Amino acid sequence: MMENIVFLGFNLHAWITIVTVLSMFTVLLFTKLRADLVFLAAIAVLFVTGVLDAKEAFSGFSSTSVVVIGVLFVVVAGLTYTGVLQWIVKHLLGQPDSYCKAVVRLMLPVAALSSFLSNTTVVTLFVNIVKMWSRKLGISPSKLLIPLSYASGMGGVCTLIGTPPNLIISGLYADNTGHTMNIMATAIPGLFCLFVGILSIIALRRLLPERKAPENAFEATSEYTVELLVPSDSRLIGKKIGQAGLVNVRGGSLIELVHFDTVVSPVPEDEPIMGGDRLVYSGQVDEILNLKESHGLVNADHYVFSMNEIEKNRQFRTAYVTFGSNLIGKSIGEGTFEKDNNMVLVAVSRRGQRIAESPRNVRLEAGDTLLFECPANISINTASLSSQMQFFDSPEVPNIGARTILSTTIMLAMVVISALGVMPLLQCAFLAAAAMLLLRCCTADQAMRSVNWDILMVFAGSVVLGLAIQKTGIAERMAFGILDVCGTNPIVVMTAICLVGTFITEFISNTAAGAMFFPIMFNAAEKLGYEPFPFLIALMISVSSSFATPIGSPTHMLVYGPGGYRFSDFIRIGLPMNFIILAANILIVNIVYPLTPLNP
Repeated sequence: MMENIVFLGFNLHAWITIVTVLSMFTVLLFTKLRADLVFLAAIAVLFVTGVLDAKEAFSGFSSTSVVVIGVLFVVVAGLTYTGVLQWIVKHLLGQPDSYCKAVVRLMLPVAALSSFLSNTTVVTLFVNIVKMWSRKLGISPSKLLIPLSYASGMGGVCTLIGTPPNLIISGLYADNTGHTMNIMATAIPGLFCLFVGILSIIALRRLLPERKAPENAFEATSEYTVELLVPSDSRLIGKKIGQAGLVNVRGGSLIELVHFDTVVSPVPEDEPIMGGDRLVYSGQVDEILNLKESHGLVNADHYVFSMNEIEKNRQFRTAYVTFGSNLIGKSIGEGTFEKDNNMVLVAVSRRGQRIAESPRNVRLEAGDTLLFECPANISINTASLSSQMQFFDSPEVPNIGARTILSTTIMLAMVVISALGVMPLLQCAFLAAAAMLLLRCCTADQAMRSVNWDILMVFAGSVVLGLAIQKTGIAERMAFGILDVCGTNPIVVMTAICLVGTFITEFISNTAAGAMFFPIMFNAAEKLGYEPFPFLIALMISVSSSFATPIGSPTHMLVYGPGGYRFSDFIRIGLPMNFIILAANILIVNIVYPLTPLNP
Protein backbone atom coordinates (compact mmCIF):
# COMPACT_ATOMS: atom_id res chain seq x y z
CA MET A 1 0.00 0.00 0.00
CA MET A 2 1.32 3.44 -0.96
CA GLU A 3 0.23 4.96 2.36
CA ASN A 4 2.79 2.72 4.07
CA ILE A 5 5.65 4.45 2.25
CA VAL A 6 7.55 6.48 4.84
CA PHE A 7 9.60 9.59 4.10
CA LEU A 8 11.23 11.67 6.88
CA GLY A 9 9.16 9.81 9.43
CA PHE A 10 5.77 10.49 7.80
CA ASN A 11 3.71 8.17 5.59
CA LEU A 12 1.91 9.27 2.42
CA HIS A 13 -1.33 10.16 4.21
CA ALA A 14 0.60 12.30 6.67
CA TRP A 15 2.32 14.16 3.82
CA ILE A 16 -1.02 14.71 2.07
CA THR A 17 -2.36 16.18 5.31
CA ILE A 18 0.69 18.41 5.77
CA VAL A 19 0.50 19.72 2.20
CA THR A 20 -3.26 20.25 2.52
CA VAL A 21 -2.91 22.18 5.78
CA LEU A 22 -0.06 24.35 4.49
CA SER A 23 -1.90 25.00 1.22
CA MET A 24 -5.05 25.91 3.10
CA PHE A 25 -3.26 28.40 5.35
CA THR A 26 -1.43 29.89 2.35
CA VAL A 27 -4.72 30.40 0.52
CA LEU A 28 -6.32 31.98 3.59
CA LEU A 29 -3.36 34.34 4.06
CA PHE A 30 -2.73 35.47 0.51
CA THR A 31 -6.09 35.26 -1.30
CA LYS A 32 -9.59 36.60 -0.79
CA LEU A 33 -11.32 33.24 -1.12
CA ARG A 34 -14.04 32.58 1.44
CA ALA A 35 -12.74 30.69 4.47
CA ASP A 36 -15.67 28.25 4.49
CA LEU A 37 -14.97 27.22 0.89
CA VAL A 38 -11.27 26.76 1.68
CA PHE A 39 -12.06 24.47 4.63
CA LEU A 40 -14.61 22.55 2.56
CA ALA A 41 -11.99 22.03 -0.17
CA ALA A 42 -9.51 20.78 2.45
CA ILE A 43 -12.07 18.28 3.75
CA ALA A 44 -12.71 17.11 0.18
CA VAL A 45 -8.98 16.55 -0.44
CA LEU A 46 -8.57 14.54 2.77
CA PHE A 47 -11.62 12.43 1.92
CA VAL A 48 -10.87 11.80 -1.78
CA THR A 49 -7.24 10.83 -1.07
CA GLY A 50 -8.31 8.33 1.58
CA VAL A 51 -6.74 10.11 4.54
CA LEU A 52 -10.17 10.14 6.19
CA ASP A 53 -13.14 7.86 5.60
CA ALA A 54 -16.64 9.25 5.03
CA LYS A 55 -17.59 9.18 8.71
CA GLU A 56 -14.41 10.96 9.74
CA ALA A 57 -14.52 13.52 6.92
CA PHE A 58 -17.99 14.68 7.91
CA SER A 59 -17.65 14.20 11.66
CA GLY A 60 -17.22 17.95 12.13
CA PHE A 61 -20.83 18.57 11.13
CA SER A 62 -22.08 16.31 13.91
CA SER A 63 -19.53 17.46 16.49
CA THR A 64 -21.11 18.48 19.77
CA SER A 65 -19.09 21.69 19.94
CA VAL A 66 -20.14 22.75 16.42
CA VAL A 67 -23.82 22.04 17.18
CA VAL A 68 -23.54 24.07 20.40
CA ILE A 69 -22.13 27.03 18.47
CA GLY A 70 -25.00 26.85 15.97
CA VAL A 71 -27.65 26.74 18.70
CA LEU A 72 -25.99 29.61 20.60
CA PHE A 73 -26.51 31.85 17.56
CA VAL A 74 -30.24 31.62 18.30
CA VAL A 75 -29.72 32.45 21.98
CA VAL A 76 -27.65 35.50 21.02
CA ALA A 77 -30.41 36.56 18.60
CA GLY A 78 -32.88 36.60 21.50
CA LEU A 79 -30.56 38.81 23.54
CA THR A 80 -29.89 41.13 20.60
CA TYR A 81 -33.48 41.69 19.49
CA THR A 82 -34.70 42.34 23.04
CA GLY A 83 -32.12 45.09 23.58
CA VAL A 84 -30.02 43.47 26.32
CA LEU A 85 -26.75 44.68 24.85
CA GLN A 86 -28.06 48.20 24.27
CA TRP A 87 -29.34 48.43 27.85
CA ILE A 88 -25.96 47.35 29.23
CA VAL A 89 -24.11 49.87 27.06
CA LYS A 90 -26.41 52.68 28.13
CA HIS A 91 -26.05 52.06 31.86
CA LEU A 92 -22.45 50.91 32.32
CA LEU A 93 -20.10 53.29 30.50
CA GLY A 94 -20.86 56.47 32.46
CA GLN A 95 -18.67 59.59 32.48
CA PRO A 96 -15.17 58.71 33.82
CA ASP A 97 -12.81 61.63 34.50
CA SER A 98 -9.56 60.01 33.29
CA TYR A 99 -8.28 57.72 30.54
CA CYS A 100 -7.42 54.95 33.02
CA LYS A 101 -10.95 54.92 34.41
CA ALA A 102 -12.40 55.03 30.90
CA VAL A 103 -10.39 51.91 29.91
CA VAL A 104 -11.65 50.03 32.97
CA ARG A 105 -15.27 51.16 32.44
CA LEU A 106 -15.07 50.01 28.82
CA MET A 107 -13.13 46.76 29.04
CA LEU A 108 -14.93 45.16 32.00
CA PRO A 109 -18.49 45.17 30.56
CA VAL A 110 -17.21 44.24 27.09
CA ALA A 111 -15.29 41.29 28.55
CA ALA A 112 -18.31 40.23 30.63
CA LEU A 113 -20.60 40.27 27.59
CA SER A 114 -18.04 38.46 25.44
CA SER A 115 -17.86 35.66 28.00
CA PHE A 116 -21.32 34.55 26.95
CA LEU A 117 -21.98 36.17 23.57
CA SER A 118 -20.21 36.37 20.23
CA ASN A 119 -17.36 38.85 20.64
CA THR A 120 -18.00 40.00 17.06
CA THR A 121 -21.58 40.90 17.99
CA VAL A 122 -20.44 42.76 21.09
CA VAL A 123 -17.76 44.77 19.28
CA THR A 124 -20.11 45.62 16.41
CA LEU A 125 -22.53 47.10 18.93
CA PHE A 126 -19.88 48.99 20.90
CA VAL A 127 -17.94 50.56 18.00
CA ASN A 128 -20.37 53.40 17.37
CA ILE A 129 -21.02 53.85 21.08
CA VAL A 130 -17.29 54.16 21.80
CA LYS A 131 -16.83 56.69 19.01
CA MET A 132 -19.55 58.93 20.47
CA TRP A 133 -18.39 58.29 24.04
CA SER A 134 -14.77 59.16 23.22
CA ARG A 135 -15.92 62.47 21.77
CA LYS A 136 -17.71 63.32 25.03
CA LEU A 137 -14.60 62.39 27.03
CA GLY A 138 -12.24 64.30 24.73
CA ILE A 139 -10.28 61.14 23.92
CA SER A 140 -9.31 60.01 20.43
CA PRO A 141 -11.37 56.91 19.44
CA SER A 142 -8.12 55.18 18.44
CA LYS A 143 -7.12 55.19 22.11
CA LEU A 144 -10.20 53.14 23.02
CA LEU A 145 -11.08 50.96 20.03
CA ILE A 146 -8.03 48.66 20.31
CA PRO A 147 -8.75 48.13 24.05
CA LEU A 148 -12.37 47.39 23.03
CA SER A 149 -11.24 44.63 20.65
CA TYR A 150 -8.69 43.23 23.12
CA ALA A 151 -11.32 43.11 25.90
CA SER A 152 -13.71 41.09 23.74
CA GLY A 153 -11.00 38.51 23.04
CA MET A 154 -9.81 38.23 26.63
CA GLY A 155 -13.38 38.08 27.94
CA GLY A 156 -14.25 35.33 25.50
CA VAL A 157 -11.80 32.87 27.08
CA CYS A 158 -13.44 33.17 30.52
CA THR A 159 -16.11 30.59 29.65
CA LEU A 160 -16.30 27.64 27.29
CA ILE A 161 -19.07 29.31 25.28
CA GLY A 162 -17.33 32.68 25.02
CA THR A 163 -15.12 31.82 22.07
CA PRO A 164 -15.23 28.99 19.48
CA PRO A 165 -11.73 27.54 20.22
CA ASN A 166 -12.82 26.82 23.78
CA LEU A 167 -15.78 24.80 22.55
CA ILE A 168 -13.71 23.03 19.90
CA ILE A 169 -10.88 22.10 22.31
CA SER A 170 -13.24 21.07 25.10
CA GLY A 171 -15.24 18.96 22.63
CA LEU A 172 -12.11 17.22 21.38
CA TYR A 173 -11.02 16.66 24.99
CA ALA A 174 -14.36 14.99 25.75
CA ASP A 175 -14.06 12.81 22.64
CA ASN A 176 -10.58 11.65 23.64
CA THR A 177 -11.07 11.16 27.38
CA GLY A 178 -14.79 10.72 27.95
CA HIS A 179 -14.70 13.58 30.48
CA THR A 180 -16.48 16.89 29.88
CA MET A 181 -15.15 20.27 30.96
CA ASN A 182 -17.27 22.56 33.13
CA ILE A 183 -18.56 25.64 31.32
CA MET A 184 -16.61 27.81 33.80
CA ALA A 185 -13.36 25.81 33.61
CA THR A 186 -11.44 28.76 32.17
CA ALA A 187 -13.06 31.40 34.42
CA ILE A 188 -10.26 32.00 36.95
CA PRO A 189 -7.34 31.86 34.45
CA GLY A 190 -9.34 34.01 32.02
CA LEU A 191 -10.22 36.63 34.62
CA PHE A 192 -6.62 36.82 35.80
CA CYS A 193 -5.38 37.35 32.24
CA LEU A 194 -8.10 39.96 31.72
CA PHE A 195 -6.99 41.82 34.87
CA VAL A 196 -3.38 41.70 33.71
CA GLY A 197 -4.46 42.80 30.23
CA ILE A 198 -6.33 45.87 31.53
CA LEU A 199 -3.34 46.92 33.66
CA SER A 200 -1.06 46.38 30.64
CA ILE A 201 -3.22 48.57 28.40
CA ILE A 202 -3.07 51.34 30.99
CA ALA A 203 0.70 50.95 31.42
CA LEU A 204 1.32 50.79 27.66
CA ARG A 205 -1.20 53.48 26.69
CA ARG A 206 1.55 55.61 25.12
CA LEU A 207 1.93 52.85 22.51
CA LEU A 208 -1.68 53.34 21.43
CA PRO A 209 -1.83 55.71 18.44
CA GLU A 210 -3.80 58.93 18.41
CA ARG A 211 -5.46 58.87 15.02
CA LYS A 212 -8.02 61.18 13.51
CA ALA A 213 -11.42 59.50 13.35
CA PRO A 214 -12.19 58.63 9.69
CA GLU A 215 -15.73 59.97 9.85
CA ASN A 216 -14.37 63.41 10.74
CA ALA A 217 -13.57 63.63 7.05
CA PHE A 218 -17.31 63.86 6.47
CA GLU A 219 -17.84 66.68 8.96
CA ALA A 220 -15.58 69.47 7.73
CA THR A 221 -15.81 71.38 4.45
CA SER A 222 -13.44 70.30 1.65
CA GLU A 223 -12.73 66.92 3.27
CA TYR A 224 -14.40 64.74 0.63
CA THR A 225 -15.67 64.69 -2.92
CA VAL A 226 -19.14 64.18 -4.40
CA GLU A 227 -19.95 63.14 -7.96
CA LEU A 228 -23.16 64.18 -9.73
CA LEU A 229 -24.42 63.63 -13.27
CA VAL A 230 -26.29 65.77 -15.83
CA PRO A 231 -29.31 63.76 -17.11
CA SER A 232 -30.01 63.68 -20.82
CA ASP A 233 -33.23 65.71 -20.46
CA SER A 234 -31.68 68.40 -18.25
CA ARG A 235 -32.55 72.04 -18.92
CA LEU A 236 -28.86 72.88 -18.39
CA ILE A 237 -27.65 71.18 -21.58
CA GLY A 238 -26.03 73.70 -23.91
CA LYS A 239 -25.36 76.26 -21.18
CA LYS A 240 -21.93 77.22 -19.84
CA ILE A 241 -20.83 75.84 -16.47
CA GLY A 242 -20.42 79.36 -15.04
CA GLN A 243 -23.73 80.54 -16.50
CA ALA A 244 -25.54 77.62 -14.87
CA GLY A 245 -24.02 78.45 -11.47
CA LEU A 246 -22.25 75.11 -11.10
CA VAL A 247 -18.66 76.22 -10.41
CA ASN A 248 -18.73 77.69 -6.90
CA VAL A 249 -21.81 76.32 -5.21
CA ARG A 250 -23.13 76.47 -1.68
CA GLY A 251 -21.03 74.09 0.44
CA GLY A 252 -18.21 73.45 -2.04
CA SER A 253 -16.72 73.91 -5.49
CA LEU A 254 -16.40 72.08 -8.80
CA ILE A 255 -12.98 70.37 -9.05
CA GLU A 256 -13.45 68.13 -12.10
CA LEU A 257 -15.77 67.64 -15.06
CA VAL A 258 -15.90 64.48 -17.15
CA HIS A 259 -17.14 64.62 -20.78
CA PHE A 260 -17.51 60.87 -21.47
CA ASP A 261 -13.81 59.82 -21.23
CA THR A 262 -12.32 63.34 -21.21
CA VAL A 263 -11.44 64.84 -17.83
CA VAL A 264 -11.44 68.63 -17.53
CA SER A 265 -9.68 69.99 -14.42
CA PRO A 266 -9.61 72.79 -13.43
CA VAL A 267 -12.97 73.52 -15.02
CA PRO A 268 -13.27 76.86 -16.92
CA GLU A 269 -16.52 78.78 -16.51
CA ASP A 270 -17.15 78.78 -20.26
CA GLU A 271 -17.10 74.97 -20.48
CA PRO A 272 -20.35 73.80 -22.17
CA ILE A 273 -22.65 71.35 -20.39
CA MET A 274 -23.57 68.13 -22.16
CA GLY A 275 -25.98 65.32 -21.27
CA GLY A 276 -24.15 62.61 -19.35
CA ASP A 277 -21.49 64.98 -17.96
CA ARG A 278 -20.13 63.96 -14.57
CA LEU A 279 -19.42 66.81 -12.13
CA VAL A 280 -17.03 66.16 -9.23
CA TYR A 281 -17.36 68.55 -6.27
CA SER A 282 -15.33 68.99 -3.10
CA GLY A 283 -17.18 70.26 -0.05
CA GLN A 284 -20.06 69.63 2.33
CA VAL A 285 -21.97 66.52 1.26
CA ASP A 286 -25.50 67.51 2.30
CA GLU A 287 -25.11 71.03 0.88
CA ILE A 288 -23.77 69.87 -2.50
CA LEU A 289 -26.45 67.22 -2.89
CA ASN A 290 -29.01 70.03 -2.82
CA LEU A 291 -27.91 70.57 -6.44
CA LYS A 292 -30.06 67.57 -7.31
CA GLU A 293 -33.17 69.59 -6.54
CA SER A 294 -32.00 73.10 -7.43
CA HIS A 295 -30.29 72.22 -10.73
CA GLY A 296 -31.86 68.88 -11.66
CA LEU A 297 -28.67 66.84 -11.22
CA VAL A 298 -28.65 63.16 -10.19
CA ASN A 299 -26.27 60.70 -8.56
CA ALA A 300 -23.56 59.49 -10.95
CA ASP A 301 -24.02 55.75 -10.40
CA HIS A 302 -25.23 55.15 -13.97
CA TYR A 303 -26.41 57.11 -17.01
CA VAL A 304 -29.82 58.57 -16.16
CA PHE A 305 -32.36 59.10 -18.94
CA SER A 306 -35.20 60.60 -16.94
CA MET A 307 -35.54 62.82 -13.91
CA ASN A 308 -38.12 60.34 -12.64
CA GLU A 309 -35.22 58.07 -11.62
CA ILE A 310 -34.38 60.35 -8.70
CA GLU A 311 -35.45 58.62 -5.48
CA LYS A 312 -36.87 60.46 -2.48
CA ASN A 313 -36.43 59.70 1.25
CA ARG A 314 -32.83 58.61 0.96
CA GLN A 315 -30.27 58.85 3.74
CA PHE A 316 -26.55 58.53 4.47
CA ARG A 317 -24.85 55.37 5.75
CA THR A 318 -21.19 55.02 6.71
CA ALA A 319 -19.29 51.79 5.99
CA TYR A 320 -15.73 50.51 6.38
CA VAL A 321 -14.04 48.23 3.86
CA THR A 322 -13.18 44.96 5.61
CA PHE A 323 -10.05 42.81 5.23
CA GLY A 324 -10.57 40.20 2.55
CA SER A 325 -13.24 42.28 0.78
CA ASN A 326 -13.44 41.76 -2.96
CA LEU A 327 -13.57 45.53 -3.32
CA ILE A 328 -9.94 45.97 -2.23
CA GLY A 329 -7.82 47.16 -5.14
CA LYS A 330 -10.91 48.04 -7.18
CA SER A 331 -13.02 51.13 -7.58
CA ILE A 332 -16.78 51.25 -7.04
CA GLY A 333 -17.22 52.59 -10.57
CA GLU A 334 -15.71 49.46 -12.16
CA GLY A 335 -18.59 47.15 -11.38
CA THR A 336 -22.29 47.12 -10.56
CA PHE A 337 -21.99 47.33 -6.77
CA GLU A 338 -24.12 50.48 -6.48
CA LYS A 339 -26.83 49.20 -8.81
CA ASP A 340 -26.90 45.75 -7.18
CA ASN A 341 -27.27 47.20 -3.65
CA ASN A 342 -29.37 50.27 -4.49
CA MET A 343 -26.90 52.74 -3.00
CA VAL A 344 -24.59 55.44 -4.32
CA LEU A 345 -21.05 56.23 -3.17
CA VAL A 346 -20.77 59.97 -2.55
CA ALA A 347 -17.55 60.25 -0.53
CA VAL A 348 -14.37 58.36 0.44
CA SER A 349 -11.83 59.02 3.19
CA ARG A 350 -8.68 57.15 4.22
CA ARG A 351 -7.25 57.41 7.76
CA GLY A 352 -9.34 60.50 8.36
CA GLN A 353 -8.25 62.36 5.22
CA ARG A 354 -10.25 62.88 2.05
CA ILE A 355 -9.02 61.40 -1.20
CA ALA A 356 -8.95 64.27 -3.68
CA GLU A 357 -10.39 62.50 -6.69
CA SER A 358 -13.72 61.23 -7.91
CA PRO A 359 -14.92 58.81 -5.19
CA ARG A 360 -16.13 56.23 -7.72
CA ASN A 361 -12.61 56.08 -9.22
CA VAL A 362 -10.76 55.55 -5.92
CA ARG A 363 -8.91 52.23 -5.64
CA LEU A 364 -10.16 50.99 -2.28
CA GLU A 365 -8.02 49.72 0.58
CA ALA A 366 -8.94 47.82 3.75
CA GLY A 367 -10.15 50.30 6.35
CA ASP A 368 -11.31 52.97 3.89
CA THR A 369 -14.36 54.88 5.08
CA LEU A 370 -17.18 55.12 2.54
CA LEU A 371 -20.21 57.40 2.72
CA PHE A 372 -23.26 56.09 0.83
CA GLU A 373 -26.58 57.65 -0.02
CA CYS A 374 -29.27 54.97 0.02
CA PRO A 375 -32.98 54.38 0.75
CA ALA A 376 -34.07 54.78 4.36
CA ASN A 377 -35.42 51.23 4.50
CA ILE A 378 -32.46 49.46 2.88
CA SER A 379 -31.24 46.22 4.48
CA ILE A 380 -27.53 46.36 5.30
CA ASN A 381 -27.35 42.84 6.74
CA THR A 382 -27.38 40.94 3.46
CA ALA A 383 -24.61 38.40 2.82
CA SER A 384 -23.37 40.29 -0.25
CA LEU A 385 -22.88 43.49 1.72
CA SER A 386 -21.54 42.01 4.96
CA SER A 387 -18.82 40.14 3.07
CA GLN A 388 -17.55 43.40 1.55
CA MET A 389 -17.87 46.01 4.29
CA GLN A 390 -19.12 46.74 7.77
CA PHE A 391 -21.85 49.30 8.45
CA PHE A 392 -21.94 50.95 11.85
CA ASP A 393 -24.21 53.95 11.67
CA SER A 394 -27.59 52.28 11.48
CA PRO A 395 -28.02 49.34 13.84
CA GLU A 396 -31.49 47.91 14.24
CA VAL A 397 -33.02 49.56 17.31
CA PRO A 398 -34.81 46.98 19.47
CA ASN A 399 -37.57 47.68 21.99
CA ILE A 400 -36.31 47.51 25.55
CA GLY A 401 -38.96 46.13 27.89
CA ALA A 402 -40.16 43.00 29.71
CA ARG A 403 -38.60 40.68 27.16
CA THR A 404 -35.22 42.28 27.84
CA ILE A 405 -35.36 40.86 31.38
CA LEU A 406 -36.84 37.61 30.11
CA SER A 407 -34.06 36.93 27.58
CA THR A 408 -31.42 37.80 30.18
CA THR A 409 -32.99 35.33 32.62
CA ILE A 410 -32.97 32.59 29.97
CA MET A 411 -29.29 33.13 29.21
CA LEU A 412 -28.28 33.20 32.90
CA ALA A 413 -30.31 30.05 33.59
CA MET A 414 -28.53 28.27 30.74
CA VAL A 415 -25.12 29.19 32.15
CA VAL A 416 -25.94 28.34 35.78
CA ILE A 417 -27.58 24.98 35.03
CA SER A 418 -24.66 23.94 32.85
CA ALA A 419 -22.04 25.21 35.35
CA LEU A 420 -23.65 23.25 38.20
CA GLY A 421 -23.57 20.07 36.13
CA VAL A 422 -27.34 19.63 36.25
CA MET A 423 -27.48 19.25 32.49
CA PRO A 424 -24.86 19.15 29.69
CA LEU A 425 -24.22 22.38 27.81
CA LEU A 426 -25.71 21.11 24.55
CA GLN A 427 -29.07 20.33 26.15
CA CYS A 428 -29.02 23.65 28.02
CA ALA A 429 -28.35 25.53 24.79
CA PHE A 430 -31.23 23.79 22.99
CA LEU A 431 -33.64 24.58 25.84
CA ALA A 432 -32.48 28.21 25.94
CA ALA A 433 -32.90 28.59 22.17
CA ALA A 434 -36.38 27.05 22.32
CA ALA A 435 -37.33 29.39 25.17
CA MET A 436 -36.14 32.42 23.20
CA LEU A 437 -38.42 31.41 20.31
CA LEU A 438 -41.46 30.30 22.34
CA LEU A 439 -41.40 33.41 24.52
CA ARG A 440 -40.96 35.59 21.40
CA CYS A 441 -37.62 37.12 22.33
CA CYS A 442 -36.88 36.70 18.64
CA THR A 443 -38.81 35.41 15.66
CA ALA A 444 -37.97 32.27 13.72
CA ASP A 445 -36.81 34.40 10.79
CA GLN A 446 -34.56 36.50 13.03
CA ALA A 447 -33.14 33.34 14.58
CA MET A 448 -32.35 31.79 11.20
CA ARG A 449 -30.77 35.02 9.93
CA SER A 450 -28.58 35.07 13.04
CA VAL A 451 -27.06 31.67 12.32
CA ASN A 452 -23.79 32.25 10.49
CA TRP A 453 -23.48 29.19 8.28
CA ASP A 454 -20.11 30.28 6.92
CA ILE A 455 -18.66 30.29 10.43
CA LEU A 456 -20.17 26.88 11.21
CA MET A 457 -18.49 25.48 8.10
CA VAL A 458 -15.14 26.80 9.33
CA PHE A 459 -15.73 25.26 12.76
CA ALA A 460 -16.68 21.89 11.28
CA GLY A 461 -13.64 22.00 9.00
CA SER A 462 -11.41 22.80 11.96
CA VAL A 463 -12.60 19.71 13.81
CA VAL A 464 -11.89 17.51 10.79
CA LEU A 465 -8.48 19.15 10.35
CA GLY A 466 -7.54 18.31 13.94
CA LEU A 467 -8.73 14.74 13.46
CA ALA A 468 -6.54 14.30 10.36
CA ILE A 469 -3.48 15.70 12.14
CA GLN A 470 -4.01 13.26 14.97
CA LYS A 471 -4.94 10.19 12.90
CA THR A 472 -1.95 10.43 10.55
CA GLY A 473 0.55 10.63 13.44
CA ILE A 474 1.59 14.21 12.70
CA ALA A 475 0.61 15.36 16.18
CA GLU A 476 2.57 12.57 17.84
CA ARG A 477 5.68 13.29 15.75
CA MET A 478 5.46 17.02 16.45
CA ALA A 479 4.94 16.34 20.15
CA PHE A 480 8.10 14.19 20.21
CA GLY A 481 9.94 16.90 18.27
CA ILE A 482 8.95 19.53 20.82
CA LEU A 483 10.04 17.23 23.65
CA ASP A 484 13.39 16.71 21.95
CA VAL A 485 13.92 20.47 21.78
CA CYS A 486 12.39 21.52 25.09
CA GLY A 487 13.28 18.53 27.23
CA THR A 488 10.91 16.93 29.70
CA ASN A 489 10.03 19.97 31.81
CA PRO A 490 6.23 20.16 31.44
CA ILE A 491 6.02 23.93 32.00
CA VAL A 492 8.66 24.58 29.35
CA VAL A 493 6.79 22.33 26.90
CA MET A 494 3.48 24.02 27.73
CA THR A 495 5.03 27.46 27.22
CA ALA A 496 6.66 26.50 23.92
CA ILE A 497 3.44 25.15 22.38
CA CYS A 498 1.41 28.11 23.66
CA LEU A 499 3.99 30.54 22.25
CA VAL A 500 3.78 28.94 18.80
CA GLY A 501 -0.01 28.84 19.06
CA THR A 502 -0.15 32.54 19.92
CA PHE A 503 2.04 33.36 16.91
CA ILE A 504 0.05 31.17 14.50
CA THR A 505 -3.30 32.64 15.56
CA GLU A 506 -2.07 36.09 14.49
CA PHE A 507 -2.45 34.92 10.90
CA ILE A 508 -5.16 32.25 10.85
CA SER A 509 -8.51 31.65 12.50
CA ASN A 510 -8.19 30.98 16.24
CA THR A 511 -10.63 28.12 15.72
CA ALA A 512 -8.31 26.51 13.17
CA ALA A 513 -5.31 27.13 15.44
CA GLY A 514 -7.11 25.48 18.36
CA ALA A 515 -8.03 22.42 16.29
CA MET A 516 -4.50 22.19 14.88
CA PHE A 517 -2.70 22.45 18.22
CA PHE A 518 -5.09 20.33 20.30
CA PRO A 519 -3.62 16.97 19.23
CA ILE A 520 -0.08 18.33 19.55
CA MET A 521 -0.64 19.61 23.10
CA PHE A 522 -2.67 16.53 24.08
CA ASN A 523 0.01 14.12 22.84
CA ALA A 524 2.85 16.13 24.38
CA ALA A 525 1.14 16.06 27.80
CA GLU A 526 0.57 12.32 27.61
CA LYS A 527 4.16 11.64 26.48
CA LEU A 528 5.35 13.57 29.54
CA GLY A 529 3.02 11.47 31.71
CA TYR A 530 0.70 14.28 32.80
CA GLU A 531 -3.05 14.83 32.68
CA PRO A 532 -3.68 16.99 29.53
CA PHE A 533 -6.39 19.16 31.16
CA PRO A 534 -4.13 22.03 32.41
CA PHE A 535 -2.20 22.03 29.14
CA LEU A 536 -5.43 22.43 27.18
CA ILE A 537 -6.69 25.27 29.40
CA ALA A 538 -3.44 27.12 28.66
CA LEU A 539 -3.89 26.36 24.95
CA MET A 540 -7.42 27.80 24.95
CA ILE A 541 -6.15 31.12 26.25
CA SER A 542 -3.10 31.24 23.97
CA VAL A 543 -4.94 30.65 20.68
CA SER A 544 -7.35 33.46 21.55
CA SER A 545 -4.54 35.86 22.47
CA SER A 546 -3.95 37.48 19.08
CA PHE A 547 -3.05 41.10 19.64
CA ALA A 548 -0.27 41.96 17.17
CA THR A 549 -1.99 42.03 13.75
CA PRO A 550 -5.39 43.37 12.63
CA ILE A 551 -6.02 40.11 10.76
CA GLY A 552 -5.57 38.05 13.93
CA SER A 553 -9.20 38.45 14.98
CA PRO A 554 -12.46 39.50 13.29
CA THR A 555 -12.94 42.09 16.05
CA HIS A 556 -9.61 43.73 15.12
CA MET A 557 -10.92 44.07 11.58
CA LEU A 558 -14.09 45.70 12.91
CA VAL A 559 -12.19 48.48 14.71
CA TYR A 560 -9.42 48.91 12.11
CA GLY A 561 -11.41 51.24 9.84
CA PRO A 562 -13.31 53.22 12.51
CA GLY A 563 -10.07 53.82 14.45
CA GLY A 564 -8.17 55.03 11.41
CA TYR A 565 -5.43 52.55 12.30
CA ARG A 566 -2.39 51.40 10.40
CA PHE A 567 -1.12 47.82 10.41
CA SER A 568 1.90 48.86 12.49
CA ASP A 569 -0.34 50.24 15.26
CA PHE A 570 -1.35 46.72 16.26
CA ILE A 571 2.22 45.43 16.10
CA ARG A 572 3.53 48.20 18.36
CA ILE A 573 1.23 47.47 21.28
CA GLY A 574 0.26 43.90 20.36
CA LEU A 575 3.68 42.25 20.58
CA PRO A 576 4.26 43.30 24.22
CA MET A 577 0.69 42.23 25.00
CA ASN A 578 1.29 38.79 23.47
CA PHE A 579 4.24 38.09 25.77
CA ILE A 580 2.58 39.61 28.85
CA ILE A 581 -0.59 37.54 28.47
CA LEU A 582 1.45 34.41 27.67
CA ALA A 583 3.39 34.79 30.93
CA ALA A 584 0.18 35.48 32.89
CA ASN A 585 -1.49 32.49 31.24
CA ILE A 586 1.26 29.98 32.13
CA LEU A 587 1.52 31.35 35.69
CA ILE A 588 -2.17 31.25 36.58
CA VAL A 589 -2.97 27.93 34.89
CA ASN A 590 -0.24 26.16 36.88
CA ILE A 591 -1.52 27.72 40.09
CA VAL A 592 -5.21 26.96 39.56
CA TYR A 593 -4.68 23.58 37.87
CA PRO A 594 -1.46 22.02 39.24
CA LEU A 595 0.08 19.44 36.93
CA THR A 596 -1.13 15.95 37.79
CA PRO A 597 0.61 12.69 36.72
CA LEU A 598 -1.53 10.31 34.70
CA ASN A 599 -2.86 7.30 36.53
CA PRO A 600 -0.56 4.31 35.89
